[in-house]
Parts: sequence; C-alpha cells; structure tokens
Amino acid sequence: MKYQLRQTMLDVLIRIEKDKGFSNLLLNHELKQTDLTEKDKRLLTEVVYGTVQNQIAIDYYLAAFMKNKKKLDLWVKQLLRMSVYQMVYLEKIPDHAVVHESVEIAKIRGHKGIASFVNGILRSIQRKGIPDLALIDDPVERISIETSHPTWLVKRWIEMYGMECTQAMCRENLKHFPMSIRIQPLKTNRESVMKQLENEGFTVAASQFSSQGILIEKGNIFKTNLLQDGLVTIQDQSSMLAAESLKLEPGMKVLDTCSAPGGKVTHIAEKIADQGEIHAYDLHQKKVKLIEEKAATLDLHSISAFQGDARKLHEKYEEASFDRILIDAPCSGLGVINGKPEIKYTKQAQDIERLASIQLEIIQAASKLLKPAGLLIYSTCTVDKEENNQVVQRFLEKNPAFSIDLSFREELSEPLIKAPGWSSEGLQLFPQDFQTDGFFLTRIKRNS
Repeated sequence: MKYQLRQTMLDVLIRIEKDKGFSNLLLNHELKQTDLTEKDKRLLTEVVYGTVQNQIAIDYYLAAFMKNKKKLDLWVKQLLRMSVYQMVYLEKIPDHAVVHESVEIAKIRGHKGIASFVNGILRSIQRKGIPDLALIDDPVERISIETSHPTWLVKRWIEMYGMECTQAMCRENLKHFPMSIRIQPLKTNRESVMKQLENEGFTVAASQFSSQGILIEKGNIFKTNLLQDGLVTIQDQSSMLAAESLKLEPGMKVLDTCSAPGGKVTHIAEKIADQGEIHAYDLHQKKVKLIEEKAATLDLHSISAFQGDARKLHEKYEEASFDRILIDAPCSGLGVINGKPEIKYTKQAQDIERLASIQLEIIQAASKLLKPAGLLIYSTCTVDKEENNQVVQRFLEKNPAFSIDLSFREELSEPLIKAPGWSSEGLQLFPQDFQTDGFFLTRIKRNS
C-alpha cells in the first residue's frame, strides 16, 4: 500500500474523532481533493468506514495487548485502530506490510519510543492472534463488542425489540447496503434507466418500495451522466416511502417542514407532476440552498424553499392551509448507522429524550396547518420507540381531532405489507428487513 494513502486514512480518522464529523462527508471531501486511483479510493473508504464501524471490537482486541492503560495521543490510537482493522478484517493486505508501514508512520509523526510501542503491539497481535469473542459470557456485552454498538444502546434495543431483533440489527449495521436511486419520472422512466445501466455493466434491480426506485447492486452511478442530467437522484429506498404514502395528486398544496437536503420534497414534486404548490422549510439557510439546488437539477419548479423553524410555522400560515404535510423530523439517526457509523458512539440516551420533545413540538405546531380530511406523514430515520411510537401516541392523546390512518399499509407492495415492524402506530423498518436504513413512518389524518 502506498505510504501517502495510509497517511490520508489516518488524517480522516483523526478528524472524525476530533471534530465529531460525519465519516461520509469527510470521506467525500477527501476523495474529491486527492488524485488517488480508483483502487486506492476504494481502499481508503473501506479502511476508514471499517475502522469506525468496528471500533469497540478493535479497542477490545488492543486492550488485551496493552499492559499499562496509558492515555494515548489521538493519532497513535487511530493508527493502531486502522492497523488492527486491516490485520483482522482484510485478507488482501499482508500483516507484515501493515506493521511495517504503521511503524514508519509512527517514526515520522512521533519518535523512536512510539514506533517501538506500535511495533510491539502489532507484532504481538500478529503472533498470538485476537481474543475469542465467543468466550464472553454476558450476551449483551458479547453483542456490544462483536458488533461495536455501545452497551447502553444494545440494552435499550433489547428492551424495545428483544434479543433476536437487536442482534440482527447490530450485525446488519456492519454490512454494505446496495445504493438506491430514484428516477425523475417527468424526464424518463425506470425501465429505460435500468436498461442503460445494464448496458454500461451495472447490476440493478427494481425497488419494492417505489415505482421510481432502482437498486444498484454493482456499478458506480457517479461514472454516468444520470445525476448531473437530472434523470435520477440518490435516495435510500426507505425514505421513498414518505412521498409514496402521502396520497398525492396534481394541484395539491403541500408543506415539508424539515426538508433539507431535498430528497423527499423533490419526490413529492414528482408525485404531483410538478403541478401544485410545495413549501419546503429548513432551520438553516445554507441547507435551504441544498433544497433549491436539488430541485433545479431535477428541473422541478413547484417547490419554494424557505428558512424557518418547523415549530413556528403555524405562525406564518392560517390554520388548515395545506392538503398534505410531511414531517421528516430531526432525530437521533440511529437507523442510518450503516452509512454513518460514528453516530452510535456520539449519541446518548439524553439526546433521544431531547429530540423526542422537539419532535412532539413540531408535529403539534404543524398539524394545525392541515386541512380537514388532509393527511400528514410523520417519519424519522431512527429505530427508537421514544422518537417514533411514543411521539405519535403523545400527539394523539393531546389532539383528538386526529387519528392514525393505517390504510396506507394496503397501498404498499406485498413485502412491505408483510414487514414485521407494523404496530398500531405505524411501520418501523429495521435495517435487516430489506437492507435499507432503519426508518419509521406513519400517516395521520385530520378528521372532517
């Protein structure tokens, strides 16, 4: 492996931990800035994601070989982590190469003593092998270490969903999911896009979530012109359900309360054939620009984007102003750990409690703007009941003029109708169900 490539890996890992940055954003920035080969870019992505995804397990392995638990400099800790990841989880890179290059980096970034320390740890792992996780008696601790999910989170999910579901969810969060895209139906159709991709060597499949969705099982969508030509956009399958479940028709007036970066609101615009009025809001002005840019790329003109707090939108409009409302609420993101693995280390139980309070405020305020017989979708990209089922329950207790409309279940495809996550509050998708983000969705109706 090239020495510079390992330095880049280390720099990205340091920034993820030090700046609490999202791995996908930092990686994408780095990939655009460097002139690495495609092969090196894939390896950079693999090692960075893999090291973060498996951090708790890696630290457990390292602890077995560190006699004195002295506090390490961040760069040394990350160097050891990425080295162990390659030695334990990757087969194509020889252990001796990993050890040699890690020691060379340690010499340059530190001193001879640090280099000797790094060499000693990695040589011991190479010689003795890693501890057997199957020997851990406590099942909660074993799941936590095996899948690198904090113990408090594993316990919380077991209480909510049981041991089997939790174990499957944690394991699925370590896997690679196929990318999904959504076609712009006013400019093309799914069959022609799938045929074009197949002709270019892609392996694709039709999504069961949306008639506009395509799964890319093999191939790089960024090597085509489809994105920049506005014929497709990247969107996880699960989040396509928001617009699919809104029962949209041309001419409707729609409110999207928490819209950035614009995936769901542009889907809404496509579902109403770009004939109607869509008001899209985000709390931050710079994110409003992302909505506008996505709408422009897809040649959609029914969307007006504004900066605004979703909890205060009832102050901007008269009551009962909208036919449809989407609340894709700010949440803990515990359903998207697969793509943003650092989330599982940075979120705490008190964050969930705080977010649930905000979510209730948003639905309480925005619901006032829904017309009688109008429909509201409440969705999140989390798997936590406090943010999902309990928010819906608390809202309905306070607002008897609204009720859950579970008839949207029958509007979905057969596999989704049979999904295991249905409850009286709506649909909870788990990552292991369809190789998608964890996602909660329900439809609420304002009674006439």
